Amino acid sequence: MRVLMFGWELPPHNSGGLGVACHGLARAFSDSGTDIIFVLPRKIDVPSDLPYVRFAEGGSLKMKHLDMLLRPYVTSREYEYYRRNIKSDIYGHNLFAEVLRYAEAAALLAEEEEFDVIHAHDWLSFLAGVRVKLETGKPLVVHVHATGFELSGENNVDERIYAIEKEGMEEADCVVTVSERTKNIVTRLYGIDPEKIVVVHNGIKADEYRVSSQENSMEEKFDSQKPRMPFVRAGQKVVLYAGRLTLHKGPDLFLRAARRVLDYEPDTLFIVAGSGDMEGQIIRQSAALGIADHVFFAGFARGEELNKLYYAADLYVLPSVAEPFGMTPLESLVNGTPVLISKQAGVSEALSHALKADFWDVDEMSNKIIMALRYPILAKQLAKYGYLEAIALTWQKAAEKCKTVYNKLVHKD
Repeated sequence: MRVLMFGWELPPHNSGGLGVACHGLARAFSDSGTDIIFVLPRKIDVPSDLPYVRFAEGGSLKMKHLDMLLRPYVTSREYEYYRRNIKSDIYGHNLFAEVLRYAEAAALLAEEEEFDVIHAHDWLSFLAGVRVKLETGKPLVVHVHATGFELSGENNVDERIYAIEKEGMEEADCVVTVSERTKNIVTRLYGIDPEKIVVVHNGIKADEYRVSSQENSMEEKFDSQKPRMPFVRAGQKVVLYAGRLTLHKGPDLFLRAARRVLDYEPDTLFIVAGSGDMEGQIIRQSAALGIADHVFFAGFARGEELNKLYYAADLYVLPSVAEPFGMTPLESLVNGTPVLISKQAGVSEALSHALKADFWDVDEMSNKIIMALRYPILAKQLAKYGYLEAIALTWQKAAEKCKTVYNKLVHKD
């Protein structure tokens, strides 16, 4: 089986979970003997453990070189900013023209490759997948990691993005979603037949998300004293938020819950690790709530730096308004830290040993934070059994589900 896969980011150059998911799937496919031709819209340095990677821009890896201006999580306004600062007539005049140009480039690139199935990740690459399907007749799988409705908090969705998403899903032979929650949105708001949709939960490669000094023994992990960060006072409890600072992630709700927790657990530090369009708003909000001296803004963190934050925290909180899946709770659990997750996050479907609350119920969220801080036995049990659930969610399992889809499409006659 040979798969032509279209994505738009890979670690360590990723801005979110999509790149992590693409990397995990591609490596699992490669390990199981499936050939992946991974197409990116622009040249980056890719991890050395990936299979044969093709680029749609620059480089010398035996490929046709194109030049795309697409970026992870790019908005129309951000695209226009990039476009103004580059002197060239080849780029689309706006984001959507560039997406169409990518589709044309993908069709040319596909002429040089032999493959059995097309797999396109998220809306920026859907039209590329559709175009290659029309040119080759090969079956198309579109992988929905997030819809425009989820990224906008289910409000004010961009109609142009919606149209591209809908076209990609309608033209696809199979739609893969990362959660039942996203499947329901795809069925309800895009009119896609649920029989055409397969849910494949994301996974994790646990050893890549543990701090390097962590012991292998699980009992030692959960019984050991939490390390103290330089900015944390002795005995102070730590509650962590890590993720993009944007509307659908709910960082403002995290601070509202923090305000209430501090009335009962005043010696608590709330760490916000991330960056995004709400960063200034969140900093101002902490001051307006009178909790600025209890909130530490760690900035964007990745790799060992982020793992140390997970490991040092007493609780990780994911308060998302809308979250197709949510990788960060798994990353926290493999570092031995229990989690509180929004019921609106897809990862809640895969985790039983986690505290859960509706994103809008700040009282319930704060009550459960207090429970985790006050009752260490509860926190330890959530951490131990949540850890076992997290490590069972592997990319190999996700890849096997995708391979089952491929085989059905290729051999359906």
